[in-house]
Amino acid sequence: MSSKDRSPAYNLTPLSPAVFHILLSLGEGERHGYALKREISLRTGGRLKLGPGVLYGSINKMLKLGLIEESDARPDPHLDDERRRYYRITVYGRKVAQAEAARMRDLVKLAAARFGAPAHA
Repeated sequence: MSSKDRSPAYNLTPLSPAVFHILLSLGEGERHGYALKREISLRTGGRLKLGPGVLYGSINKMLKLGLIEESDARPDPHLDDERRRYYRITVYGRKVAQAEAARMRDLVKLAAARFGAPAHA
């Protein structure tokens, strides 16, 4: 998908939790699918466990939208399985993640104004 075919980043929001967490993980560097799954589960304290269908369905959708791309870079073959595919976030994917984070910030501000801060915060 060329950059002129892409809609403004905010048009893709709200993102699903799976897509947003994948973008967050790839914001730190390239990962393969299983590493994404593990990292997301760890980061969320096990509250978000992506099954293969959601994980790879989200990855395929993100590839089509131009949010991520497959990487040609490979680790040392002795340290990796050659069947693994590595992904990285694109410039457009970073803009979409930023738009989603801004949307979430606005939503949290609205909730705080309506309901106040939680007692345990």
